[in-house]
Amino acid sequence: MATVLVPLAQGCEELEAVTIIDLLRRANVSVVVAGLEEGPVTASRGVVLLPEIALDAVMDRDFDAVVLPGGLGGAQRLEADQRITALLRRQTEQGRYVAAICAAPRVLASAGLLNYREATAYPGILDGLSHIRLSSAAVVRDGTFITSRGPGTAMDFALSLIEILCGQKTRDDVEAALQRS
Repeated sequence: MATVLVPLAQGCEELEAVTIIDLLRRANVSVVVAGLEEGPVTASRGVVLLPEIALDAVMDRDFDAVVLPGGLGGAQRLEADQRITALLRRQTEQGRYVAAICAAPRVLASAGLLNYREATAYPGILDGLSHIRLSSAAVVRDGTFITSRGPGTAMDFALSLIEILCGQKTRDDVEAALQRS
């Protein structure tokens, strides 16, 4: 069974966080939702999310993927947290997946992980970073890095993660049950 860490920071984008967590769990992925600190997280639109565990408690665990929800405030807090930077670098060194949506690809860029890679993000977030091949696609995969644009692409992002971690059939099964068409 695939394992995924979704770290939550104050000001994260709730639509992205909940969509990622929900769809991955529908695919029977083991999702660990960890707060940067103990207690509830107030997301960007005032929705209160309750992480299952504090980030410090899972720092030594290995995950198949670390997935960062966006939201400008949440992404700024993730970017400023040295534990997140260390975790992302370790994931990369081990050849494991790192994914980010909306403003969170900036966290990857700040850690030097998107250098000379193709990526996408919320418009303006990666502007001026000439060492990144910026795409306008909804979801971009470059090796073990997966990025996406924002709340409107959260479902496509999560389904792409399911396909990468669990295969096309599982993605198709989860998507069919969602009744998207």
